[in-house]
Amino acid sequence: MAAEHPEAAKQLSVVAENVGSHLPEVGRDIGEYVIAEIPELRGDATVTKILNASIAENVATLLHIFDNGIPLEKVEGPAAALEYARRLAQRDISLSAMVRAYRIGHWRFLQWCLDELNRQGADADLVTAANRRMLQVSFGYIDRVTEHVIVVYQQERDHWLLSQTAARAARVRDILTEKDIDLNWAEPTLGYRILQYHLGLVAWLPALKGEGEGLAVLGRIINEIARKLDCPARPLFVPRDAMVSWAWLPLGSHSDVSWKQLSNVVERSDPSVHMSAGCVGYGIEGFRSTHRQALRTQELAAAANPAPQFTDFSTVAPIALMATNIDDMRAWVWGILGPLAVDDENSARLRETAQIFLDANCSYTATASAQILHKNTVQYRIRKAEEIMGRPVQKGHTDLEVALRAVQYLGSTLLRAHPA
Repeated sequence: MAAEHPEAAKQLSVVAENVGSHLPEVGRDIGEYVIAEIPELRGDATVTKILNASIAENVATLLHIFDNGIPLEKVEGPAAALEYARRLAQRDISLSAMVRAYRIGHWRFLQWCLDELNRQGADADLVTAANRRMLQVSFGYIDRVTEHVIVVYQQERDHWLLSQTAARAARVRDILTEKDIDLNWAEPTLGYRILQYHLGLVAWLPALKGEGEGLAVLGRIINEIARKLDCPARPLFVPRDAMVSWAWLPLGSHSDVSWKQLSNVVERSDPSVHMSAGCVGYGIEGFRSTHRQALRTQELAAAANPAPQFTDFSTVAPIALMATNIDDMRAWVWGILGPLAVDDENSARLRETAQIFLDANCSYTATASAQILHKNTVQYRIRKAEEIMGRPVQKGHTDLEVALRAVQYLGSTLLRAHPA
């Protein structure tokens, strides 16, 4: 690399002095430019005020470095820049938005300096040398400061999330366990409105991922579900541990949910994620009941083999309510199904046809249509199932429907490995 022009530092000092004489105007221009380019930084007067202070301090510091040739290793991040990083972390404004603000602000600052350098009318060699020095020093400064504010942002974000999570979890426990709750006291901490329709969810992973990674995965999927269902506000997300989270989706004044959309999000996400859902409920009692239902459904899903990726309470309610004791339930199913409660392909085929037959009001024609089978095949399968069980399918069909439904959701958990 060629030696630096002996007058480059002096020329850059002149640029710094002249740009610095317009410091308020420069800072205001850079702030307006940054906010215009990054919508995420708009709309909060406090954040905007601290942004402008951070820009003013960064510009003044960099001009001071230009003017006096201060080594970068002796420069620390301005106090306002560090405070700005903390405020963005607390307000859940993305780290990428903060880093982008530095890049965009740096570019706007360089435009002011380059314009001033051109106004000096120096010879081409000196302009080139001063320009090279300006770029080297300014990029080095921005690199150093952004590394520093990124660390501050991440530390504050971790601290904020931990404290917020602990406070939310405490308020949620109060709501779930206590009868009389002051919502004016609870809602601000939760950041969630109670007097609306809710859908309770439980999301979990069967195995621990990397540190913090599992909860991040669960959080992203909950947020994606909220977007798909057009929730009017952010969901309430409460980690229970590194592998399980509770959540409530805010539905506002709407009590209907597209279960298909919800299950699609889960089933197209990370295959290790499992989720259960309660029924939609309103107000504080609905907040509690939908959560209890989601928990009961989770217990059912966890006992199933294979475990379903998504289960909603409305589909499995009778089974979920019965499944408090799997051993007793298994014995009851064996008593209803008899030798048909065997975990093999032939028995599974007969159980499926019998279940559809009962759902179709014992219509052979409707069952054949649903299974895309010939009517004679359906008749054969029903007769075969009756022979194995030792009684007609339509006799005591309510118990049989429940037993078949239980096997449908719990699978081999309720079945014999081999015929008795």
